[in-house]
Amino acid sequence: MKKLFTLGTLCILIYACNSNTSENKATDSGTATEQAASSPNTADYDPNRGQGKFDKVDVGSQLDAAMATEGETIANLKCASCHKYSDEKLVGPGWKGVSERRQPEWIMNFITNPDAMLDQDPALQAQLELCLVRMPNQNLTDDDARKILEFMRKNDGVK
Repeated sequence: MKKLFTLGTLCILIYACNSNTSENKATDSGTATEQAASSPNTADYDPNRGQGKFDKVDVGSQLDAAMATEGETIANLKCASCHKYSDEKLVGPGWKGVSERRQPEWIMNFITNPDAMLDQDPALQAQLELCLVRMPNQNLTDDDARKILEFMRKNDGVK
């Protein structure tokens, strides 16, 4: 009886795995085709602004403290499970110095459009090889992304 139960359980697991795999393959191949058709040529990619709708982000010379505080709250909720605010890697890279290394447009485009950026940005692809995990799209609003950018600036010492 125990052998029959084990055999039945094994058959159910094999069936469940095979049916999910074939559904996922069909979905994945369609998604890859759609992405290839809609993605711009990598040669047209601007590494200073990234890929997305932000062409110019005016951050000013002074920190907006209220915006940075709100950005920290959002980052603690949406980002801190994968990123440390130091230079230490967690799942993703640490945030220390990111606002000094990257243009505000690039940061805003990456926060709001990570899939396209990961597909085209050579530096992000190299980072992906180190972290082994793609940044998920957190579906942040433009306003939330701007607040996170301001928190990143505060984290990097802008006053």
